Amino acid sequence: MHFTGRCWVYGDDVNTDVIFPGKYTYTLTDINQFAAHALEDLDPDFAKQVQPGDIIVGGKNFGCGSSREQAAVCIKMCGVRVIVAKSFARIFFRNCINNGVLPIVCPEAVDAIRKDDVITVDLERSVIRVGSVNGVRGVGSSGTADPIATSDTGSVRTFSFPPLSASVMAIIEAGGLIPMLRRKLGTEHLPMPEVKFVAE
Repeated sequence: MHFTGRCWVYGDDVNTDVIFPGKYTYTLTDINQFAAHALEDLDPDFAKQVQPGDIIVGGKNFGCGSSREQAAVCIKMCGVRVIVAKSFARIFFRNCINNGVLPIVCPEAVDAIRKDDVITVDLERSVIRVGSVNGVRGVGSSGTADPIATSDTGSVRTFSFPPLSASVMAIIEAGGLIPMLRRKLGTEHLPMPEVKFVAE
């Protein structure tokens, strides 16, 4: 399994209050409305321009602050399946996994990636490929065969990250913890209950 996508690059201490602004925590309960407000206090262009398959890249302590699960959910609702960071706040890290968003810790890759680079995250080899072909930054092509891997005209840097456990891989491959449990219980053919956050 691998993911190839365009990168949105941010700095250290990106907290959940800017990933999913606190003012929406108790006013938006329908997850289908979350994507329109993703990162709006940090990057007003993100929600308008993000495309399914894009990758978020952050510095240290990504997802710090409030433990609200909506932060991970709104990223997923944007179609982002991977976040690469130097480190993550632990609750946000687990919220990502449980919602089918892949959090990858790879400080060296973060230092090499620039905004709008296209990178490939290869889970089978536990590597991230960053580079350019003929002077054009970016690798891979929409998740298909990776032309840069065999190019002798390009400059590709490969960065290793710690392999994911089998249990985490199972959750990611299923698209999240609930889909994985539905698969194990043999209930994936049943309609998925509507998911809403309760305003208290």
